[in-house]
Amino acid sequence: MSHKEFMKLAIDLAYNNTKNEKGKPFGAVLVKDGEIVAKGVNEVLTTHDPTAHAELLTIREACRILSTSDLSDCILYASGEPCPMCLSAIYWANLKHVYYSYTSQEEEEIGLGTKYVYQQIALPKEQRDIKLLKIDKSHYEKNPFTLWKEKNKGYM
Repeated sequence: MSHKEFMKLAIDLAYNNTKNEKGKPFGAVLVKDGEIVAKGVNEVLTTHDPTAHAELLTIREACRILSTSDLSDCILYASGEPCPMCLSAIYWANLKHVYYSYTSQEEEEIGLGTKYVYQQIALPKEQRDIKLLKIDKSHYEKNPFTLWKEKNKGYM
């Protein structure tokens, strides 16, 4: 299949998801060596899980099927431009290529944009609407970071 055919599948998934009132209009397909490994749709409305985006669910499924968290030899086709959360997962999964059709501007126009989140991330922590507050760790006996470093020498 071609890039356009894989993208058509992602868009068809998004369309049917909305048509069947299952979720928001987003679909994703993950491909390795020209074969579909996983596909998914946005399930936020049915699961009440704000992380149930098509890209995240597809990446999770692909990692499970391939028994790896490294998807560097795969391609992701997403109906819409990935949000900051999905983009983070794309980086963590080492994906090198992501194709999309609907832009973040088009998502904004139908009330599904992520402009606010991108703006917030760009701000210094102190200026963001959600406050990240650090609690001193010095009085805790156990340090999971030290344990990780000891148990995983060379894996950084």
